[in-house]
Amino acid sequence: MREFGLIGFPLSHSFSKKYFTEKFLREGLADCQYENFPIEDIAALPALLQAHPSLQGFNITIPYKEKVIPFLSVQSAVVQEMGACNCVRIAGGQLTGYNTDVTGFEMSLLPALSPHHQRALILGTGGAAKAVEYVLKKRGIHYRYVSRQGGGNRFSYEDINAAVLADYTLIVNTTPLGMYPATETCPPLPYEAISSRHYLFDLVYNPAVTKFLAEGAARGAVTKNGADMLLIQAEESWKIWNAATM
Repeated sequence: MREFGLIGFPLSHSFSKKYFTEKFLREGLADCQYENFPIEDIAALPALLQAHPSLQGFNITIPYKEKVIPFLSVQSAVVQEMGACNCVRIAGGQLTGYNTDVTGFEMSLLPALSPHHQRALILGTGGAAKAVEYVLKKRGIHYRYVSRQGGGNRFSYEDINAAVLADYTLIVNTTPLGMYPATETCPPLPYEAISSRHYLFDLVYNPAVTKFLAEGAARGAVTKNGADMLLIQAEESWKIWNAATM
C-alpha cells in the first residue's frame, strides 16, 4: 500500500483527504491511500514517520509550512528561497521539500490579472503568504505586507485607507479570517474604498464566497477564492510523489 497524507493542526477544514481519496477511487488506484495526521507539535513528525513506514509523501498546512524545514533532508530551490514548504516526498529515507502553493497560486491568479494590477497587498505573513510573495516578485508586481504590526515593508491594518487602496489594486488574503465556521469575519479594511479596478483573491475556499470576497464583489471588484489553487497544488503534489527528480 502506498500511503500519503497531510500534517497540520487542526485538520477539520482539510480539503486534501477527500480530494485524494476520490482521485484514487476514480483512477482505480487501489494500492494508494491518503490520511489526515493532525499533530499538535511539529516535534511529533519523526514518530509519525516511524509509525507509518509506507508513507511516500505528505502535504503540510497551517501551522507547519515553515516549521517543517529543519526536518527536510533536501530542499527545492523554491523552498530554499521562500523558507516555506507544503509538500514532502519521501524516498530512500530522505525527506525532500517542495512548495506547490507557488504553482497553484500563480496559475489561479493569472487569468483575471489585468495590466493595472501592478501593486499588491498581502494580508497575513505566514507560510502561505510566502508563496504569494514569491509569485508577485516573479511577476514584477510591487507588494507590501499587511498585518497587525506595521514597520519595514509592512503596513498595519490601521495604515490602510482610501489612498492606499487606490494605489494597491490587487489584494490577497492569506489569513484564515472568514474560513468556516467563522464566516462572519474578514480582514479589517475600508471596503468602501474598493472599486471595479480591484482584484480580491482569497486563499480561503470554504465558504466559496467569504465576507472579504463578498465585500469586494458588492463594489464591482474581480474576486477569486482558493479552490482552483488547491486543485492545482494537489495535482502538483501528485506529480512530485510519482517523479524521481526535483
